[in-house]
Amino acid sequence: MTSLPPSTHAATPQATPGSPPPDSVTFADLEAARQRIAEKAVVTPLLPAPELSERLGYRVLLKCENLQRTGSFKFRGAYNFLAGMTPEQRARGVVAYSSGNHAQGVAAAAAIFSAPATIVMPADAPAIKIAKTRGYGAEVLLYDRYREEREAIGEKLVAERGLTLVRPYDDPRIVAGQGTCGLEMAAQAEATRQPLDRVLVCCGGGGLTAGIALALEARSPQTRLYTCEPTGFDDTARSLSAGRRLSNAPGGRSICDALLAAQPGELTFAINAARVSGGLTVTDSEAEAAMSYAFRRLKLVLEPGGAVCLAALLANKLEIGAGETVAITLSGGNVDPARLASALENNPDP
Repeated sequence: MTSLPPSTHAATPQATPGSPPPDSVTFADLEAARQRIAEKAVVTPLLPAPELSERLGYRVLLKCENLQRTGSFKFRGAYNFLAGMTPEQRARGVVAYSSGNHAQGVAAAAAIFSAPATIVMPADAPAIKIAKTRGYGAEVLLYDRYREEREAIGEKLVAERGLTLVRPYDDPRIVAGQGTCGLEMAAQAEATRQPLDRVLVCCGGGGLTAGIALALEARSPQTRLYTCEPTGFDDTARSLSAGRRLSNAPGGRSICDALLAAQPGELTFAINAARVSGGLTVTDSEAEAAMSYAFRRLKLVLEPGGAVCLAALLANKLEIGAGETVAITLSGGNVDPARLASALENNPDP
């Protein structure tokens, strides 16, 4: 576990020439995004978890983004991005690179606008994510994540086809869209008169974290925010501690395919560095145990990356006082049946 003192924020990030300022996304952008996506995105529930709360000794609320359109929070940012494009830009088409959840979000949003979509996906992405992306009508181009650079492939398609690149997290429109999850969370907690003491967020490149951080800053400023990442891909946790963006060692592997960013985004880190209280890290086996717990006890289907916040709680990665209220994101449920079956077999009594 990597965690900063609970009463302090991360170190001030070192400025990088040409890096985006942390105010590139404003609260007004989040509010505009909420209105923009209102008719298309699901307002996902913030569910109480009585059995889990009793087990842990504090109140736990579950933000179920696995029930979002396309099975993850990624639809929020993708739709907000495409909604802000001109009809001419959409007609030329969009391109995105993703291991699967952003891929589906962009493909589904593009289908709504009847825009052509080309998605660059790793060949070893979960089969269900590849199939669903194609099912939304997108052209899927597979690559070897260990030998090829997805960014280079995306840039080549932009140059050759005149497509618009929809980045997975490092874009103001994406961050604003993901921030609608935080707006909902804060409003839902307020409606139940349960102020949020802490929020844990599944973190890859940091887009969801950044959006939620901005929402909480405005709507629930007393809440302390923590990222959750898989072992070997704890770049955000280490970067928060160092005060500058750090990369993961190359060649790492994890079953949490949705959270395998090489390093935090420039924009997202600029936002998160001053607003996130610390970072937590979980192992693949802990993520599997959380998947099993969610299925058996909560009746929810989670993919490995969508289970890391639950895993952090179950493994006691953070000291939380009795009587506190903690909300966690269940960020995605797009899991291959074989992967879920393996988690259940390995954890018969979570």
